Amino acid sequence: MEKQEPAQKSDQAVCQRQVTIRGETGLADIVCIYLSPFVCLQSFCKHMKVTDHISQAKDTLISFEVLPPLKGKGIEALYKHLDPLMEFKPSFINVTYHRSEHVFKKKADGNFEKVVVRKRPGTESICGAIMNKYNVDTVPHLICGGFSINETEDALINLRYLGIDNVLVLRGDAAKNETAFEPEPGGHKFASDLLKQVVNLNAGIYLEDELKGTHKTDFCVGVAGYPEKHFEAPNMDTDMQYLKQKVDLGADYIITQMFFDNAKYHAFVKSCRDIGINVPIIPGLKPIYSKKQLTVLPKTFHIDLPPDLSNEVLRCKTDEDVEKVGAEWLLMQSRELKKAGVPVLHYYTLGRPLLVAGVVKDI
Repeated sequence: MEKQEPAQKSDQAVCQRQVTIRGETGLADIVCIYLSPFVCLQSFCKHMKVTDHISQAKDTLISFEVLPPLKGKGIEALYKHLDPLMEFKPSFINVTYHRSEHVFKKKADGNFEKVVVRKRPGTESICGAIMNKYNVDTVPHLICGGFSINETEDALINLRYLGIDNVLVLRGDAAKNETAFEPEPGGHKFASDLLKQVVNLNAGIYLEDELKGTHKTDFCVGVAGYPEKHFEAPNMDTDMQYLKQKVDLGADYIITQMFFDNAKYHAFVKSCRDIGINVPIIPGLKPIYSKKQLTVLPKTFHIDLPPDLSNEVLRCKTDEDVEKVGAEWLLMQSRELKKAGVPVLHYYTLGRPLLVAGVVKDI
């Protein structure tokens, strides 16, 4: 019988990291730091890019997507949302971004004042907090809406300082008081332009031309894909060409919008491969848990729900029954996609972490 190595303490019991400290006078000694999980500085821990997770995986990975808390709320609710999901060891967690909105508030003199309000701020710091608490990689969303290019550069620099080297770039939705997307003055109009800015920073190209000896960032950049076409694209072929342009510009992987018919995902992947898009394509999955979603999801996201799914939901008497149907459908989708060898199962957990946790447990 071979002699066994002494059992190592779990990551929850101790955090062991090697830290190289540079001073003004040169390279200091390598220091090994042993800290309890309550004081472990996760910035010392090894984090990975999404594409590295995928390339090193031996099986389909799991990832989740969450919303930032509403302004005025604490982060504890987000931790409570994530706690039941962490047992599945997600490779990364996406944190959405929400643009500011313009609202009109009545003043004491009876006139109205236009005020800018951001209801869910803090994406960058939330990503840092999640990394620190759970020692898991995070993927902040970056959007065009509500940002100038200078504010975007500052956000990317802040992310780099936090040790976050994954981003998902999106155009974002139109503001609630707009019928069509309008960029911020001095901001990007298209996700491809935002992507170019990230790629430029990776090459050490900043907005200020006079900067010398600039530091190159090293972001792994994801973009969105639409198995059922972006609602503003005139046709699927045009939409695919826009996606190909993003990949040619430097996108490292694609996460799809939610879908409920796996055949549409497989057809989308084939279309991508046929035109030379060879980066990983991660399917985005969302549970059905309310009859309202039969109308809200198609209206909001411009997607179809298969008749078998919608008919089952319509037969349900309560939302509890709908949730059961939704869980069974999500489980069926997940098992089939995993069997097909998808790189990651990415779950939009918004509001239903326990439902998603139950499905992932049964895959």
